[in-house]
Amino acid sequence: MYRAAAFALIGTLSLTACGGSDSDDNPLDAGSADSDSKAIVVGSANFPENQLLAEIYSQALEAKGLKVTRKFDIGAREVYYDQVVKGGIGVFPEYNGALLAVAVDKTSTATSTEDINAELKAKLPKSVEILDSAAAQDKDSVTVTAEKAAKYNLKTLADLKSVAKDWTIGAGSEFKTRTQGGVGLKTVYGVEFGKFQPLDAGAQSTLLKLLKDDKVQAANIYTTDPAIVEDKLVVLEDPKNLFSSQNVTPLVYKDAVNDTAKAALNGVSAKLTTEDLLELMKKLVNDKEDASDVAKEWLTSAGLVS
Repeated sequence: MYRAAAFALIGTLSLTACGGSDSDDNPLDAGSADSDSKAIVVGSANFPENQLLAEIYSQALEAKGLKVTRKFDIGAREVYYDQVVKGGIGVFPEYNGALLAVAVDKTSTATSTEDINAELKAKLPKSVEILDSAAAQDKDSVTVTAEKAAKYNLKTLADLKSVAKDWTIGAGSEFKTRTQGGVGLKTVYGVEFGKFQPLDAGAQSTLLKLLKDDKVQAANIYTTDPAIVEDKLVVLEDPKNLFSSQNVTPLVYKDAVNDTAKAALNGVSAKLTTEDLLELMKKLVNDKEDASDVAKEWLTSAGLVS
């Protein structure tokens, strides 16, 4: 999964691991009239989760007495990555696997957090670096209902081997032929589904209905989709790292951040879990709470702001 695609599925985004299209009101075109030369520019892509993460970063920095300029809703990685490399953006919430595979080394086969970060540290341009990765990830998964998981004792992807031949999996059409998809399920886990139900981007609600109505028995759902919590779905574990890690990771322009800023951002990474992101996205997307309020509430509960 390449980041912005995740939230095209909930109807708020146009495609990451990233996407989106350039627009006339792109925040990078706003000029410098409203900027502070001493402020750290924090950017975000144009989907709700990334904007929320950028707000969390911004408030964490401000809590340490640092000035911040927000440049959210920028768009695709093709737009914002170069801006970070050139120093137009100082801090950006990235997803390490997508950053590596899309912007840094498209030939990389790294899948684990450790291997991905090692390659990023070796291959990123000298002007930028990644800070500590959070445990929180937003990545591809094969997900089933709680009823199916209990009935067939499903905990990991390997457990699907005995039932998949009689099941249908629902996913975006590209999932069928991707290594991190149907091809990999067969080669890595020996899992081959009897049928494949393709869906286009934007059809997440349809996919969830099909899953709950037992029209498909498994689904490719991103791991911070609020439906996982709302509908008590079960994300099957992936012990062999078929789906590459997508840890939330600060990408920073080195000259824009001092030790205080780095400590603040690493403090966020030390606390943020996938379960946290699930709950935060539920509040943001389902409950329609304001991103600033959601960010402040989490930072306070994590002991990062008072």
